[in-house]
Amino acid sequence: MYRVAKASEYLVITGAGIEDIKLAKKSWVFPGQSCTVFDLSPVNYTFEVQAMSAEKLPFVLPAVFTIGPRVDDQESLLKYAKLISPHDKLSNHVKELVQGIIEGETRVLAASMTMEEVFRGTKEFKQEVFEKVQLELNQFGLLIYNANVKQLVDVPGHEYFSYLGQKTQMEAANQARVDVSEAKMKGEVGSKSREGQTLQNAAKINAETKVIAMQRAGESDKEGFRVRTEVKVFENQREAEVAESNSELAKKKAAWTKAAQVAEVEAAKAVALREAELQGEVERMNALTTTEKLKADLLSKASVQYETKVQEANWELYKKQKESEAILYEKKAEAEAQKALADATFYARKQAAEAELYAKKKEAEGIVTLGNAQGVYVSTLLNALGNDYTALRDYLMINGGMFQEMAKINAEAVHGLEPKISIWTNGGGITEGSMGMKEVAGVYKMLPPLFKTVHEQTGMLPPAWMGTLSDKSS
Repeated sequence: MYRVAKASEYLVITGAGIEDIKLAKKSWVFPGQSCTVFDLSPVNYTFEVQAMSAEKLPFVLPAVFTIGPRVDDQESLLKYAKLISPHDKLSNHVKELVQGIIEGETRVLAASMTMEEVFRGTKEFKQEVFEKVQLELNQFGLLIYNANVKQLVDVPGHEYFSYLGQKTQMEAANQARVDVSEAKMKGEVGSKSREGQTLQNAAKINAETKVIAMQRAGESDKEGFRVRTEVKVFENQREAEVAESNSELAKKKAAWTKAAQVAEVEAAKAVALREAELQGEVERMNALTTTEKLKADLLSKASVQYETKVQEANWELYKKQKESEAILYEKKAEAEAQKALADATFYARKQAAEAELYAKKKEAEGIVTLGNAQGVYVSTLLNALGNDYTALRDYLMINGGMFQEMAKINAEAVHGLEPKISIWTNGGGITEGSMGMKEVAGVYKMLPPLFKTVHEQTGMLPPAWMGTLSDKSS
């Protein structure tokens, strides 16, 4: 026969005239040859590979692989046709073959990497697993069309990723609290530092103002002394020298007074600065104490709220799961009831249809039997009359009471009238040898005058098969 494969199929032909196997889309299959059809469409295989890292930490790697025959390579198709096509591609044999290769390569690769390397280099880990698995699948003519590795999952009893996530979360929360405390500390220290610098600059400006004022006052006094000295220079040289000595003395006193006042101001400001530093240290320690207290309070409240929210979420999840299971059970029971009702309705209709079919068959068989019997009856009569169709027709008409029915109809037609009554006979006699047909001959003798009387009274002519009336002239 001539076989044609579908778009996603191939024919595998073996037998007479073929050395190994023959792959074709369409071909003649001759006697002595065997033809098998295999499908090329890929299939999804879902696995949860349990592996262990170099630190002996177990984990689960969920993965979905889309695998099918390699259609662009004739040699791969031949391998697939020989090794895999005899089995259903959805069978446990093929699934266990693929799963064994994937799990073996994944475990070998995971055993050579630490958990941190697997977790951080998921993309490279996935690519290397695909390459090694594809290398093994090549010997079966299979190709990985697509693969999706999901997030790594902890093995029950070894919650590495869960604890790692909690650690990262707590480190981030603690670092955020430290950053907030440091920002507050910098704000307080900066504020106090600005206030101290303001006080220092103000004191410095006041001191310089006083120094300049005193310098200006000294210069004014010196100028007065110089004027008075020039006025009195000629009056009393001695008095001038005394005045000069007094001036020098006044200068030294002014300098000593200036130095004393500056020292007092510097001492007062140094005390104020030290007091500001100590006050800042006290404020910083108070801020740290308050921060630690707030951290402890907030952490305890957050822990309690976290546990409460977890319990509430678990309760809601359990409640929704039970509600879903109840709804699913109701739907399943309803579907089973509808299925049972549909089966019962189908069975009843099937039985009724079969009963009606049986009745129709029996009715048809009865009609066929009746027809066969009537055929046998007519055939027997025809043989008995020597195959004379006219004699058979006349017999059937007489036996069926047709002439009596005609006489009855004529009598009813002339009932209440005064018809012309004719009595006739042909006057012929019947020989002794034809006594069997005497009654029939008598009926035939009556027919011509009967037809003539009917024609005269009603104007109706007999049918052609019953004969015709002769012309009056003849």
